[in-house]
Amino acid sequence: MAIKEKMTSRERVLAALNFQIPDRVPIDLGGFQSGIHKKAYLKLLEHLEMEEEIVMLDPVQQLVRPSEQVLGLLKVDIRYVTAKGPKDFDGTIRQRFRKGKLWYDLKDEFGVVWSMPDDQQLYMDISHHPLDDATIEDVASYPFPDGGNPDRFEGVREEVLEIQKNTPYAVSTGIGGVVYEVCWYMRGLERWFMDMLENPAFCEALLDRILKFWLDYFTGFMKEIGDIVDVVMIGDDLAGQSGPLFSPEFYRAIVKPRQKKLVQHIKSLTGSKIWYHTCGSVVEYIPDLLDNGIDILNPVQITAHGMDPKILKERFGKDLVFWGGGIDSQHVLPFATPEEVKRNVKSNMEAFKPGGGYIFNNVHNIQAGVPPENILAMYEAAYKYGFY
Repeated sequence: MAIKEKMTSRERVLAALNFQIPDRVPIDLGGFQSGIHKKAYLKLLEHLEMEEEIVMLDPVQQLVRPSEQVLGLLKVDIRYVTAKGPKDFDGTIRQRFRKGKLWYDLKDEFGVVWSMPDDQQLYMDISHHPLDDATIEDVASYPFPDGGNPDRFEGVREEVLEIQKNTPYAVSTGIGGVVYEVCWYMRGLERWFMDMLENPAFCEALLDRILKFWLDYFTGFMKEIGDIVDVVMIGDDLAGQSGPLFSPEFYRAIVKPRQKKLVQHIKSLTGSKIWYHTCGSVVEYIPDLLDNGIDILNPVQITAHGMDPKILKERFGKDLVFWGGGIDSQHVLPFATPEEVKRNVKSNMEAFKPGGGYIFNNVHNIQAGVPPENILAMYEAAYKYGFY
């Protein structure tokens, strides 16, 4: 006899976020760090013998916005509402030829140029860092975008209310609050890493400008939806496969206070849970993130050093919601058989689900080469083994 659901999607998500036992583990797909690459999605549609218009969610990561038909098929419990660029911002992707090859270029609001070759079409990488030769004085005079521009938030309240009125789903914002990473996007990673050693005053000046953008952004965004949204997403990658990407001392002295200021500002404007994204072996920083006020960790890179699901759950499972970590995305999801996929999902689900505090998702986005059979096996197992 099949187990039946007893909650709506939103009830299920809110229960899990509050460390209560839902009827089953909530399932996610479709966000900026829990999404699906265009190529994988097209293969999935072909496998399902479905045809639909492809809507891009994020051209940099080449993520699509899954259709309601696909989300329903995979039992997904969350829907995403995103802010926009200002009306005077031109985010058009330009086609340009360089050295005999066609490229797609996108200049973002901060002046960073992202580029992708036509013969690859996997991701956009940074091809221009506008502050690569800047001084502190240049940072002060640089034309940063206005985070609080009201154009960004037109219609977002109506979108959330529409979802809440006419669907059973929980609602999350798209990603924001990228205080640290935008700095190296603008400066260049190598130069930024040298700055952290040789010119920390420059780092602080740039961090403060980026922080101001996000403080203004969330002031405007939460004014519109802070009383009705369920989850607010922020994030900065702090770690790699084996540990922190840069000095923990620099993080705690320079970056963390600014992240904490942002998190506390958001919490003063909404009762929603704060979702923090960082890849890698982030176990060293989990106490810092909790101190900052974050509620949720994503993507839970379980194959990174020290990120064993059972240990994470034992150490932090009473204080931290884990969102992701549902499968070994480096070795199993792309390369294993569907049955091996299901076994891996079951194992991780058994580690994370006790006591609530868990949302199922792949580790980060479903990448271009993942077979559709494995995608379906992952979500089938997440549903089957997610019931309490």
